[in-house]
Amino acid sequence: MQRILLIDDDAQLGPPLAAYLARFDFQLDCALKPSSGLAQLQRERYDAAILDVMLPEMDGFAVCRAIRKDSDLPIIMLTARGEVMDRVVGLELGADDYLPKPFEPRELVARLQTVLRRRVPSPVVSAPPDSQRLHFDGLLIDLPTRSVLRQGVQLGLTSTEFDLLVLLATEPGKVFNRDDILNHLRGHEVDMLTRAVDIVISRLRKKLEPLDCIKTLRNAGYTLALQRTP
Repeated sequence: MQRILLIDDDAQLGPPLAAYLARFDFQLDCALKPSSGLAQLQRERYDAAILDVMLPEMDGFAVCRAIRKDSDLPIIMLTARGEVMDRVVGLELGADDYLPKPFEPRELVARLQTVLRRRVPSPVVSAPPDSQRLHFDGLLIDLPTRSVLRQGVQLGLTSTEFDLLVLLATEPGKVFNRDDILNHLRGHEVDMLTRAVDIVISRLRKKLEPLDCIKTLRNAGYTLALQRTP
């Protein structure tokens, strides 16, 4: 059973949501204050976190920032319906997805399953180990462990950042437009903001520095400008 932490000051939300999520093999723990939620994350192991934007003590953005200092834990932000900037800011800070309030519990389940599925390596059957590694000059992407080494240093990428990097790296030199990337990252969930692609690209570029490998082709899209090495 996968463990999820909900940080939301609405005491009426947690119990019925926990009962619903249990039907899908999720254990939901609840924290009404950011301080107690962050303490729980330090003390116990969780598979994902759900953060409300409007919280006492500090807002959900500050909580997301605090988590991202030392963790790539999948994060879903709960935003006010129609508040586009809340979604943009959440994604800029490293959230993996967002869900406008009020929401349908089944949609939350679907989004949880999506972000958690990205985190689980796909089983490799009868494949040589090196076929599951993408080698570039200064960059190594290990698909089974979902890890990335930049000049020998392991990077802390979110699941969204890793999936985007793999998409670009599987066909270096190919130009992927925003629709290509959105379809890869979200599948049928077409409500993801187009600007979110630029945000994730920007985050990924910063983490890959000093490598200058993701190029923007104006009015076309993005490409990985690195050559594969043996």
